[in-house]
Amino acid sequence: MNRFLTYIQEETNAAPLAVFRIGFGLMMCYGIIRFWAHGWIESVYLEPTFHFSYYGFEWVKPIGNYTYLIFILCGLSAFFVALGLKYRLAIITFFLSFTYIELMEKTTYLNHYYFISILSFLMIFLPANATFSIDNLLRKRTYEQIPKWTIDSIKLLLGIVYFYAGLAKINSDWLFKAQPLKIWLPSKYDLPIIGESLMQQNWFHFAMSWSGMLYDLCIPFLLLYKRTRLIAFALVVFFHVFTRVLFPIGMFPFVMIVGTLIFFDAGFHQKILAFIKRIINSLLKINTDTLQSIKTYQISYKSVVIPLIITFFAIQLLFPFRYLLYPGELFWTEQGYRFSWRVMLMEKMGHTTFKIVDGETGSFFYVKNSDFLTPLQEKQMSFQPDFILEYAHYLGDTFAKDGHKNIQVFAESYVALNGRLSQPYIDKTVDLYQQKRSFKHKNWILPFKDDIKGF
Repeated sequence: MNRFLTYIQEETNAAPLAVFRIGFGLMMCYGIIRFWAHGWIESVYLEPTFHFSYYGFEWVKPIGNYTYLIFILCGLSAFFVALGLKYRLAIITFFLSFTYIELMEKTTYLNHYYFISILSFLMIFLPANATFSIDNLLRKRTYEQIPKWTIDSIKLLLGIVYFYAGLAKINSDWLFKAQPLKIWLPSKYDLPIIGESLMQQNWFHFAMSWSGMLYDLCIPFLLLYKRTRLIAFALVVFFHVFTRVLFPIGMFPFVMIVGTLIFFDAGFHQKILAFIKRIINSLLKINTDTLQSIKTYQISYKSVVIPLIITFFAIQLLFPFRYLLYPGELFWTEQGYRFSWRVMLMEKMGHTTFKIVDGETGSFFYVKNSDFLTPLQEKQMSFQPDFILEYAHYLGDTFAKDGHKNIQVFAESYVALNGRLSQPYIDKTVDLYQQKRSFKHKNWILPFKDDIKGF
């Protein structure tokens, strides 16, 4: 406890957190603009008549054309974060608006969206505007030092993401079958030079699998150690640029590249801030000589913030292991799969049809999924049990409103996982309309006819 209390009192230069704030804010602002420019607001949130929701957050829905306002608010708040303008209000607004956007439609779930949400939540409690911010100009003072734990907390979160992603890759499909890379990589035959050579080689699929696992497990420690930091950062850049070329994973590679800069010493970040300052001064002629320089930034309500941060990280460390509470193969049932840093570990395809039955007369008809779902929604629904259950309830409610009586909803589903032949997925004798959404084990998922060893 004495060591912990001593550590909490340690201070460090504020520059690394300022650089991180600028990079994070600019990338998030660009990400929102990019999402809008591709027309995804309309295709994902406005065109569908039904939206898949997270259990407990069914009330989070798109709000028609006003949904654009949420994106405007999110983009502007990200830009204000980069500027350090009303930082606390800006980062809270960004966290709430970005998280709301992600909760509106479950088919858009990606690990890096979840990462951005929890990172922005963490940043609410960090003094990222202590130096090199417009807030400094408004309050006419700047701070040289901030608590060391505020920077270490971001390093820890990045380390958890990497290390847990590496642990998840220690499974028999990834290491001993090179799946799903053996499915994905040959499809990249059109890449210059390597497309028709490396991407088709069995040894390369295994090399990518094993190196990916080792990279994720080791990179946080290599970044922490000063002697290996430059090599580690070069690996970070190569790995994320290469994966960005291979796979359509959006902004995530660039978020991780810029994020890992925080592992470098303060002198490196001071040079970055000095470079930015020269550019700004040449354009705007801002005089910062009148700012009062204060040695240490004191965090308000430290007695509340520290326990909250400890609780936050306890959740991050334990939550990915909740899958142990469920029986069955994780990749098959997906119970506890999300929010656990299992990145690109499976290729899963399914075909699911629904039968609407009159419980009294036995008359029935089949549903044409495309009448209710977009192609993206139908694809995601076809192999994820919580999607299947929610859609079954939606169908039951929809046809009940249309005047149908004694409704029962049955699903016939076949799913293929990581190159295996498709197998029956859902017990077709179970009326899904009577099954309640919950965190309980879904006993209507049929057993997986294979075994995947690992975490």
